[in-house]
Amino acid sequence: MKPLDKSDQRQLLVIARRSIEAAIRRDVPAGPVTVPLSAGLIELAAAFVTIHERGELRGCIGLLRFEVPLWINVRDAAAAAALDDPRFLPVDAAELSALELEVSVLDPPVELPDPAGFVAGRHGIVVESGLRRALLLPQVATEMGWDETRMLEAVCRKANLPGDAWRDASTRLYVFESTCFAEADLATEPTIG
Repeated sequence: MKPLDKSDQRQLLVIARRSIEAAIRRDVPAGPVTVPLSAGLIELAAAFVTIHERGELRGCIGLLRFEVPLWINVRDAAAAAALDDPRFLPVDAAELSALELEVSVLDPPVELPDPAGFVAGRHGIVVESGLRRALLLPQVATEMGWDETRMLEAVCRKANLPGDAWRDASTRLYVFESTCFAEADLATEPTIG
């Protein structure tokens, strides 16, 4: 996927926020801000939406639907992050003004035959073993100060696997890169809507 321009990034963040507001009100899913949509917004791409409240994680859900337009994945992931992240109670209307949103647009994962090829902070990681699967975004390593080994151990634990499962030949690893942008990144620029 080619890089999104600032206008597309702004529109995706607005879509995410409107989707959260609609989900909390149990309203119909939010639509795009402007029509027609740019080529970047209708391109098929997976996305994660991360919600922070006063600097603390409040929800994060992603949709690895590479056959769905980006704007729809952002809309649906935002609603899911607000209401369906099993680590948190659903977001309520009183919290809306304190929420800070971040969108990650993912490149398709590629199999990693040798864990030595994993670069923490550059790559996101997916681990699969049997029916267990988990994913960590590239920025997690930077935010947590993790090196490659710590990131690989963390994604294994997230999948309810032993921390060293990434060393097992039957465990499959995939890497991906992503483009991440947040409301705070674009706060000083003009907004849509």
